[in-house]
Amino acid sequence: MSEKLNHIAIPDLLLQSGKKQSIQVSYQTFGRELHSAPIVLVNHALTGNSNVPSWWGALVGDGETIDLNQVTVLAFDIPGNGYDGITDHLIYNYQEWCLGDVAFAFAKAIQTLNIQHIDIGIGGSIGGALLWELLAIQPKLFGTIIPIAADWKSTDWLIACCHVQEQILKYSEKPIETARQHAMTFYRAPQGLKEKFKREKLANEFKVNQWLDHHGKVLEARFSLPSYRLLNHLLWNIDAAASFEGNIEKILKRSDTIIEMIAIDSDGFFLAAEDRETFDLLRDQHPVRYHEIQSLHGHDAFLIEHDQVAQILKDIFRRNLQSDPSTRLDQVTN
Repeated sequence: MSEKLNHIAIPDLLLQSGKKQSIQVSYQTFGRELHSAPIVLVNHALTGNSNVPSWWGALVGDGETIDLNQVTVLAFDIPGNGYDGITDHLIYNYQEWCLGDVAFAFAKAIQTLNIQHIDIGIGGSIGGALLWELLAIQPKLFGTIIPIAADWKSTDWLIACCHVQEQILKYSEKPIETARQHAMTFYRAPQGLKEKFKREKLANEFKVNQWLDHHGKVLEARFSLPSYRLLNHLLWNIDAAASFEGNIEKILKRSDTIIEMIAIDSDGFFLAAEDRETFDLLRDQHPVRYHEIQSLHGHDAFLIEHDQVAQILKDIFRRNLQSDPSTRLDQVTN
């Protein structure tokens, strides 16, 4: 088992903007040795990183839902996210990037690791969107993908939220702290905040405001301005079907990857209604399932509702880690 942070150099990565850029992709593996067991790729969310057990320990570990005794977990850092602490690896020309470029970098890294097949890909939020982007580039790579609280495209609502974030990052005196406070208002749901804080005060200040201040300071300690600007920019530049005339069905016609979509009923960022629309579009022509988490907590529920997520993943893993692909496909019924 490797838990150290490794790097893969990718020279002259061709971006969709036409620019060529040399970058470093950092990654970690957990569990069984690579190429000795089924491979599970876990894509992190915006503030996550390749150290999956540190932020999803309730689900990833020895004997857990994603059992490190049974599989190899592979996780990459989104290039430029700053997790490795190396300033030279930050990406400053963020406006020349889109999430499809990150997927292309991941595909190059996967090729470097001599991986021909990934049994299951899982990703939350932008990590789930990244799975759709990878599927567009390598339609035969995955046995199953599980996008959680994610979409294959940025909606107008998501673009608008990220635009406000961009303005805060440009003009605020405390750009990361303030942007994070704003982001927390759409990562959570009104019902969840009501349940959590009940309009209570501490030292004559509303607890909800103190909670926002706390999250702002935590993110300020973790992120540099270039890395947070890049990730916010990538969020509103999701379009897995960009090379397919905006038609997601054209991507799926090239692939037999099973799609297991997980949405959250109270998600105010990646809306469950959008996932239901995608499911309805694909259900008659592709192996796809739709699951929904019931929660008061909004978008972040996939990091909070561990029991519900674990139950859904447990069933998916049981169905989709079988050795015979034809059997797995036959089991998808809509």
